[in-house]
Amino acid sequence: MLRVLTLATLFPDITRPNFGLFVERQTLGLAALPEVELRVVAPVGLPLWPLSRHARYRAFDAVPTSEEWKGLHVVRPRFVTLPYTGGRLHGAALRHRLLPLLTAIRRDFAFDVIDAEFFFPDGPAGIALGRHFGVPVSIKARGADIHYWGHGPTAGQVRRAGQAADGLLAVSQAMRADMAAIGLPADRIRVHLTGVDLDQFMPLDRAAAKAALGVTGPLVVSLGALIARKGHGVVVKAMADLPGVTLLIAGDGPERGALIADIARLGLGGRVRLLGSVPHGELPLLLGAADVMALASASEGLANAWVEALACGTPIVITDAGGAADVVTQPAYGKIVQRTPAAFAGAISALLTSPPDQSAVRQGAVRFSWDANSTALFAHLRGLVARGV
Repeated sequence: MLRVLTLATLFPDITRPNFGLFVERQTLGLAALPEVELRVVAPVGLPLWPLSRHARYRAFDAVPTSEEWKGLHVVRPRFVTLPYTGGRLHGAALRHRLLPLLTAIRRDFAFDVIDAEFFFPDGPAGIALGRHFGVPVSIKARGADIHYWGHGPTAGQVRRAGQAADGLLAVSQAMRADMAAIGLPADRIRVHLTGVDLDQFMPLDRAAAKAALGVTGPLVVSLGALIARKGHGVVVKAMADLPGVTLLIAGDGPERGALIADIARLGLGGRVRLLGSVPHGELPLLLGAADVMALASASEGLANAWVEALACGTPIVITDAGGAADVVTQPAYGKIVQRTPAAFAGAISALLTSPPDQSAVRQGAVRFSWDANSTALFAHLRGLVARGV
């Protein structure tokens, strides 16, 4: 029996049901294996009082410190994050908070391995805890944890954690290269592909799906948090050159006001709609209705939205970010273009004019199964334990 302690600051809770859904799904798959026992530690970072009383953080009062979450035993300890420090103290604060907690957990759950699911601050804290308890540590890189935290004030902590880790995972070949570029040992980095529920995300009758959404004519969908990195503004501006096309954007975040201003300035109010945060269970209808899924990311690891769109038979238009080239390996799957409105408008127009067959597009998602994801993760973690590291 492999006893896994999953450490994940990126994990959904009652206040953020879409936060880190891919980590949750991966963890559920691993925990379902008969050879695995698993506990989840999903820390929540909060500033000190009185900042902790700000509405942004006060919502976490409703989040239990321990609960059964979709069949997983999850503890959610709070740890201190200090503003204006560039994250320098996050790892130490997390380690300090988790040491007594993991000591208590080991009294009835002698975990064999720590599986850190986000590189920072999970990675540095996980390394220190692994050394303390004498167990191996794996750290997974997903995108922003390397592209953001792996540069600037916390770069040294990320690099040292990666160099000390017993095993490293990357969501794509491009992510592996980015990790090696900041000094992480390439020979210890294993590509671990995400998964997609092929029974949930599947091709639909597009006309019927559009009718259910109140849409007529060509439809483009974009998914992701409304943050500058996701580039929704690029896709909005592209719509000015796509008359008669509707754009639906699913997500929320600080760029919402800027997007509303762009939509008004370009006179696109009748064709571009911001849907806000959409429950994951409603995405298959949205993606199944779309003729194209477009996402103008500045950086990614390997976006689940790409693969979920392909599983629905919907081609994608994306930038050359992260694992884009690992996903768009056939013309039917979509196009990789420059991060400009003109490039996105041209690629979307081409796909609307000559749409690929839905079944051909879906083939691009077949290798991204959760079963394969769980099997690979189990083999990786078991290997670390078997080597006695």
